[in-house]
Amino acid sequence: MTHGTRSHEPLDGGRHAVVAGGGLAGITAALALADAGVRVTLLEGRPRLGGLAFSFQRGGLTVDNGQHVYLRCCTAYRWFLDRIDAAALAPLQNRLDVPVLDVARPEGRRLGRLRRDALPVPLHLGRSLATYPHLSLADRARVGRAALALKGLDPADPALDSQDFGGWLAAHGQSKRAVEALWDLVGVATLNAVAGDASLGLAAMVFKTGLLSDPGAADIGWARVPLGELHDRLARKALDFAGVRTEVRTRVTSVSRHTNGRWRVEVPGETLDADAVVLAVPQRETYGLLPAGALDAPGRLLEIGTAPILNVHVVYDRKVLSRPFFAALGTPVQWVFDRTGASGLKSGQYLALSQSAAWDGIDEPVAVLRARYLRELERLLPLTRGAEVKDFFVTRERTATFAPAPGVGRLRPGARTKAPGLYLAGAWTATGWPATMESAVRSGVSAADAALSALGRPRPRHLFEFEEAA
Repeated sequence: MTHGTRSHEPLDGGRHAVVAGGGLAGITAALALADAGVRVTLLEGRPRLGGLAFSFQRGGLTVDNGQHVYLRCCTAYRWFLDRIDAAALAPLQNRLDVPVLDVARPEGRRLGRLRRDALPVPLHLGRSLATYPHLSLADRARVGRAALALKGLDPADPALDSQDFGGWLAAHGQSKRAVEALWDLVGVATLNAVAGDASLGLAAMVFKTGLLSDPGAADIGWARVPLGELHDRLARKALDFAGVRTEVRTRVTSVSRHTNGRWRVEVPGETLDADAVVLAVPQRETYGLLPAGALDAPGRLLEIGTAPILNVHVVYDRKVLSRPFFAALGTPVQWVFDRTGASGLKSGQYLALSQSAAWDGIDEPVAVLRARYLRELERLLPLTRGAEVKDFFVTRERTATFAPAPGVGRLRPGARTKAPGLYLAGAWTATGWPATMESAVRSGVSAADAALSALGRPRPRHLFEFEEAA
């Protein structure tokens, strides 16, 4: 940013929009507005784009702050990858296949798999569940009945938002083992909460969309390159090409309306005038920037809780895992990914452990976490027992997502505010999805859609193709 105070106006005298926040929601809103011919300024307080899905350097490694995945049903995020020319760098599985290791069985560690067949819903998972070794025959039968009951729920029903998923599962015959070995295996990773702490509405949305909508909906995709390559470098390239003025290390300090109805956005050393403003920042930051009267009950934003994710990073001197990832039961370890190639490691193997809803470990000392997780990896992966640990470190996101607790639905605002020209975006807004990359992109689309409608600009058709495919 330039020093001194000046007003930045669009050079062509046309409509100007300011987007505060350079995470996926803000990037999406900026691209959508620019694609419709609006002049856009994107402001991000951090030194990089990407929000909470980013990379950093540690010695010779390029490290993601956490493992992020998406599913084939995440049509908005897939659109985003296409829009920034990155789809080939984050491919999807050809067919859902999740190795699940259980190390708490009396007979020792046992491998099971959750995978789909090329059959219509719900038969696509039938054979996998019928042979899933981590559930008893009775549990497998009860899981099928619960899945059919779940398919009949409407995730948008406000009554579901006030109920907890764990209570619903218990009422539908799901044992503690079934919750651990199946429902929480999927739900904790996608909702960032165990079933008993999750809104039934959000859980129903996840399972109906991911497992009960289309045979391929739950196929998993993840970046084979550092997240910064996607969400910072390639996103910046797309923004530049679209004509967006992008400023990092530039935090918005206030947002107010002119008497002429336009908006004034203050950042250190500069004042920007705009016809539309999109606040694509976390809920507490949004609360601090909202002008009076913009929401009927702005205090509700402060009632939206947050949930932590802990990521454990281990570099071994040799290869200890032969598959790209696996999930685990009977251990504190949840999901383990091989990040060797993406990190640039030249020898050995780098594993990243993603620990969602990590209330117990998020503030524990590194030494405690090291002792716990290295011991657990030795239980899970026998080849680690003779391997040397070359590096061990953790990354902590204490407010990684909003907490999907019962009742959160009534707290999540939509894209439009009561102040004309001011819009909200972020995974925490009312997208109907939990706090995922998909939710973030959808919120950016919704905010841009609302702004374009008010500005009288036509919506870029390609922006909404993912809605038709959903």
